[in-house]
Amino acid sequence: MRKQKKQVILENITVEDYAAEGKSLARVDGKVVFIEGAVPGDTVDVRLSKNKADWAEGQAVAIRSFSPDRVDPFCAHFGVCGGCQWQMLPYQKQLQYKQQQVSDNLTRIGRIPLPEMMPIIGADETRRYRNKMEYTFATGKYIPDAEFRRMKEAGESFDGPGAAGFHVRGFFDKVVEIDTCHLQEEPTNLIRKAAAAFAIEHQLPFYNIKQHHGWLRNMFVRNSSTGGLMINIMLGYEDADHRQQLLDRLLRDFPQITTLLYTINTKRNDSLQGLEPQTHSGKGYIEEKLEDFRFIISPKSFFQTNTRQAEKLYRVTRDFAELDGTQTVYDLYCGTGSIGIFVSKQAARIIGVEVVDDAITDAKKNAELNGITHASFFTGDVIDICDDAFFAEHGRPDVIITDPPRAGMHEKLVKKLLEIAAPTIVYVSCNPATQARDLGLLAEKYSVEKIQPVDMFPHTLHIENVVQLKHKA
Repeated sequence: MRKQKKQVILENITVEDYAAEGKSLARVDGKVVFIEGAVPGDTVDVRLSKNKADWAEGQAVAIRSFSPDRVDPFCAHFGVCGGCQWQMLPYQKQLQYKQQQVSDNLTRIGRIPLPEMMPIIGADETRRYRNKMEYTFATGKYIPDAEFRRMKEAGESFDGPGAAGFHVRGFFDKVVEIDTCHLQEEPTNLIRKAAAAFAIEHQLPFYNIKQHHGWLRNMFVRNSSTGGLMINIMLGYEDADHRQQLLDRLLRDFPQITTLLYTINTKRNDSLQGLEPQTHSGKGYIEEKLEDFRFIISPKSFFQTNTRQAEKLYRVTRDFAELDGTQTVYDLYCGTGSIGIFVSKQAARIIGVEVVDDAITDAKKNAELNGITHASFFTGDVIDICDDAFFAEHGRPDVIITDPPRAGMHEKLVKKLLEIAAPTIVYVSCNPATQARDLGLLAEKYSVEKIQPVDMFPHTLHIENVVQLKHKA
């Protein structure tokens, strides 16, 4: 039999500073301890999950005294659903720690000369800022330990349809029943509750992710500043009569819905990849505006989740590109073309490259929608597409804008950028750690000239960062 490890609990530990990724840190007998569930200034007991020679990691299991920086979270589900990890911190404190996160990553991982970082750009609205939400309907309802013990002692049944809300952090099969989420404008919560009530009323099961069966599975809600409201209901199997009844009821009770879709998903994951949403009502898409540019958002499109902050992020990107109307701009990981289109008025030519074909289709529609004739979009990998023949036809880039996913750029792409040797690169990142790694590789030929963090997601640990690089030659 495997020998069970003895639990180690450190008591009365003073939390000193913020570390990264939502963790704080303390120092105990010369060892750095990374702590989840605490903020600088707290005094806590920590149960260690990892205990190495010079560092340890653990969870705060008791708070002996609270930091003076703490505030009361505004959401009843804080600490359970895992969506907003920092509601217990004042927003200005959140911004301070996010700026520190960017600085620490670029300094410790990148290990390259850096200019002074500009102050982080915060959000004007810190609640109801998201234009997209994804809700899950699951048989596995998460019951907190205290509630579980109370129900057990009272002999109450644990049976029920499940929960409609968000996955618990660290549990793929458990969902928190959400009453009110404050991240998106109503009627988002009301629509979620109406869909759940319909399924319960008609004894239609929520989805069981472990056994892979059930009818009501997910719901995507997108809204826009132009008044669009798009709902996509994900069903585990087709039941045409009940599906029609559910969709008709949502349209009747929520006239705000401008586009209503459904998707039958028999896969083992919740991704829309390989699925085709079906339009029940409306155009099948909504429109959004950034400055005076219009964008079509279809159910499978990627679009920045915080519209107002996206404008700020893209303005920084445009400023860092330093365009005067003569340059050819390459927009890598261009998605639906939003950044390239946003900077298009100041560029001679826009070349967008993206591996997702559906995104390129949307990018072309968006360029046409905005009357942009000097933008071209191509499906494929930059490493394969950008060869001498491509440059001969479309011109070499004067400016490269790259906005990769959280994993950052593949090392082969970094080498390709070094080979292309564009005078200016603007690197937009949603993960300063992988951005720092890539900047370290690009330092062979590029120097970092400007750094601008932008907060896209208040009350979370996530942060965007924009860096301007100039070719050393």
